[in-house]
Amino acid sequence: MIHTAQRSLIIAFFALFSFVLLPVSAQNTLEPVDQEVVDMIRTEGLENSNVMNYMSWMTDVFGPRLTGSPELDAASDWALETFTEMGLENAHREEWGPFGRGWTLKHFNIEARSDYGMFTLTAYPKAWSPGTDGHVEGEVVLVSAETMEEVEAFRGKLAGKVILTQQIRETEEPFEAIANRHSDSALLDMANAAPQPASGNRRRFGRGNREVSTAFRNLILTEGAIAVLDRGSKGDYGTIFVSSAAVPSDPAAGFGGPRAQHMDAPDTPPQFTVAVEHYNRMLRMMEKGIEVRVHVDLKVEFKDDDLMEYNIIAEIPGTDPEIGDEIVMLGAHYDSWHAGTGATDNASGSAAMMEAMRILKNVYAEKGVGPRRTIRIALWTGEEQGLLGSRAYVTSNFAESAGRGQPPTTFLDDYDKFSAYYNMDNGTGRIRGVHMQGNEGVAPIFRQWLSPFHDLDAATLTMNGTGGTDHLAFDGVGLPGFQFIQDRIAYSPKTHHSNMDVYDHTIPDDLKQAATIIAAFAYHTSERDEKLPRKPLPAPAVAQPSGR
Repeated sequence: MIHTAQRSLIIAFFALFSFVLLPVSAQNTLEPVDQEVVDMIRTEGLENSNVMNYMSWMTDVFGPRLTGSPELDAASDWALETFTEMGLENAHREEWGPFGRGWTLKHFNIEARSDYGMFTLTAYPKAWSPGTDGHVEGEVVLVSAETMEEVEAFRGKLAGKVILTQQIRETEEPFEAIANRHSDSALLDMANAAPQPASGNRRRFGRGNREVSTAFRNLILTEGAIAVLDRGSKGDYGTIFVSSAAVPSDPAAGFGGPRAQHMDAPDTPPQFTVAVEHYNRMLRMMEKGIEVRVHVDLKVEFKDDDLMEYNIIAEIPGTDPEIGDEIVMLGAHYDSWHAGTGATDNASGSAAMMEAMRILKNVYAEKGVGPRRTIRIALWTGEEQGLLGSRAYVTSNFAESAGRGQPPTTFLDDYDKFSAYYNMDNGTGRIRGVHMQGNEGVAPIFRQWLSPFHDLDAATLTMNGTGGTDHLAFDGVGLPGFQFIQDRIAYSPKTHHSNMDVYDHTIPDDLKQAATIIAAFAYHTSERDEKLPRKPLPAPAVAQPSGR
């Protein structure tokens, strides 16, 4: 942390640097800021906050909110009740889908045994993994293949085995801090960066590699193994990162093949991610010629009575006779993975957005007048499986396209009534600014709206986009959609999709700050005379398939 005077100089430099890049017309007219209302929002958000109460209900009470699960259904019921208690209107579920089967973990135990003793594995089943028929056990084998001939060499030899497919992963001690905030130099680099498209983070394989890897995956999932275990690509000290079970697929299907939640998903063995330390231990024992056997008891429950899924929607209706039906949206994905309780990903965003709506409702009540434009909140589902809920909502309400990454082909009535969407999905860290997604027109507007929050460390605008979350559904059809820049804290190394994604690793003051700034942005978007400027419609591009 630097001294206050030095920080003020750096913030002033950020503001000056961005200002001199603006068109002359933008420099002549500053976007108005309602400081009286900002003060009301700050008081409500920073001194009377309810954000951690919302957080505890989402995580401690309802726990993980896997898309399609009864736990998500219960959490959605609570959200609707809470919206109604706030005084929000038109609180409802909005259907999309079909998504597929729900899945709930009921019980599991997994342990390794040898002639020298036993140890319980720190592990977690993958979502939509099938259960076992009571207690089962099998010998652990390490299997790998780099050619089709090596794949075929294992055929008929894996029935009744517990399969490992990865070598030992070396671990390193964390001599540097795991959690961190954006440094001033990093923020300055963001502010100076030339516009870049959001990264899809999609791995690309040559055709031959893809065919071998698909054939190998299909082999280990169809040869009658007791279970398939992996140790993930990161995580240590008992932190494991868990997502969905794999299913056999057609090599020609690419990324469009079956998923584990689909009703017609092929049968597979139970699948677990194991803590790297325990995974490595088994392999080191096997290197010494010691037979290791894994004992598994896994009970799960599938729900297939309703294959549809639902976003949660509520709003404060607009009151201006001319622009009251125009729309300002804020949102976050409500679904999570299942090993933790989905705290930083993404109860943090959901709780902050709910708190922003509570702040706005109270501030408008104190003013004695409603918002000019309608302010709408959405809690999305299916984000972790590919932004499914938000994409379906945009398609149903604003614009249809020929496919992901393609420009819109059909514009619905509300497309021209839409002003902006604000998203939060980068963990528990405080807001430091906004990713403008290459939209030059919002720079002078957002610069002014951030100015009352420089003392709360929010001052940076970057032309760069960011990917992997629900604002892309809006940005992809030419609607203004923005993700806030957030301090990363320990999001990637410790909490994101992990068993340690729990309430205890959230930061109350950061979430209060975030909700306060979001409320102020939504307020000013609703009250300004014009909708936010838009950038040109997107050119065809490869869509981003994975959630954050």
